[in-house]
Amino acid sequence: MAAPPPQQDQIEDVYQPKDAIGATIKATLVTGAAGTFISAIQNTLTKQNVGAFGVFTRTGGTIAVFAAMGGAYEFTKTASANLRQKDDTWNAAYAGFASGTMLGLRFRSAPAVVGYGSLVAVVLSAFTYTGGRLQGFKRDPDVDEVSRKEYLRKNRRRPIDDIVNELGEGRGACRT
Repeated sequence: MAAPPPQQDQIEDVYQPKDAIGATIKATLVTGAAGTFISAIQNTLTKQNVGAFGVFTRTGGTIAVFAAMGGAYEFTKTASANLRQKDDTWNAAYAGFASGTMLGLRFRSAPAVVGYGSLVAVVLSAFTYTGGRLQGFKRDPDVDEVSRKEYLRKNRRRPIDDIVNELGEGRGACRT
């Protein structure tokens, strides 16, 4: 007799491996482009006229640091998720440390490498742990926003009699 088909909750628990190399290449290109943009801004704000290639010659280290940070983050996050067969906050912590060490290498100091690695690891793992959103908690997409706000307004209103009884009439609150 054949085994029964798996239930829906069992299917969701199975980890699906991700392509670490492809994700790393994409992340490196995206963060390298962002680094090029920042380097162009730095080149524009220099006091000397260094020319258009100053983006690569004078402030090109910014491009390299951005690309290395993005690539190290994405590779470490994806590889650790594939090795551990879990997609959780610890992957972001490991990846944040690897990414922060790339930033710390720019200062050529072991304390900078460990410090920046730890700082980025803590920040990114906390961001991932809290849901990866800057807007707060997720709202239910099925509930209309206008009706939700009207319900909140009605829910918090208090009758004037309750307010007067609590404050008392002799304290400046008078009914008209």
